[in-house]
Amino acid sequence: MEEETIITAALSTLASPQLTDLTSSILSLTPHHHGRLSSLLCSPSLFSLALHHLHSLSLAHKTLLIAKYLLSSLHHLTRHFHPPTLIPPHPATTIKHRDLDAALLLIFLCDVHQESPEILKTPRTGWREGLRKHYSKTVLRRSSVGVHYGGVLLPYVEMVIRCWRFVGVMAGCAVKEGREVAAAPAAVVALPAVEVRGGGGGECVICREKMSGGRDVCELPCEHLFHWMCILPWLKKTNTCPCCRFQLPTEDVFCEIERLWSALIKIGDGALSGERT
Repeated sequence: MEEETIITAALSTLASPQLTDLTSSILSLTPHHHGRLSSLLCSPSLFSLALHHLHSLSLAHKTLLIAKYLLSSLHHLTRHFHPPTLIPPHPATTIKHRDLDAALLLIFLCDVHQESPEILKTPRTGWREGLRKHYSKTVLRRSSVGVHYGGVLLPYVEMVIRCWRFVGVMAGCAVKEGREVAAAPAAVVALPAVEVRGGGGGECVICREKMSGGRDVCELPCEHLFHWMCILPWLKKTNTCPCCRFQLPTEDVFCEIERLWSALIKIGDGALSGERT
């Protein structure tokens, strides 16, 4: 699988302490999600509520549900890379407990549809028992892999790729590179002010005026400098640097997915190109 190879190559560029921290983070998160899904499958009432909630959602809302789950997963995979990609999740992209249960159930149903579709061909009243047995076999099979980088990261990467494909197909043009959105206010507020040294800096590419020495200017993560009065209106329209098109975080779920996914692919492609030379 090409995407899995590229993302794995990107993760291989992390230093050992970063890889250990990422693995530990996923290890702490996975049992929580497994526990929620297991509780749904073991409780007739909880399963009925989650399935009803899932069926009440439109296709667009189901897609947004998986998109939020995917975005959270991508944050886990990319937060150690430089320049840092993670900012505190905005409320609009934070997934609620009820929606998390529905997302976990939907992802599991998609997996079952591929692996054991006969379970979902039975009357819906019998789904829970069939799904519970299938889930038990799946957990036992995966637990035999052991706890190491490959055993933890590879299943997580596979899940991210499945969600990416689902969102890509269902969202259509929503997940589309080049769609301009404003930078997230939290990312803008976090931008540092730096003092222009000596007789002055270079030219602000927005207003085309020289940056005077001793003045505070804004520095983007890509290290390009701008007048504050110039860059703030710019970032209200687009999250990209005027010089190099570096992307700041945004509050748009689909654009954030594209931003983080593109960053992973770029790093992975670079790592693979280095191996070939």
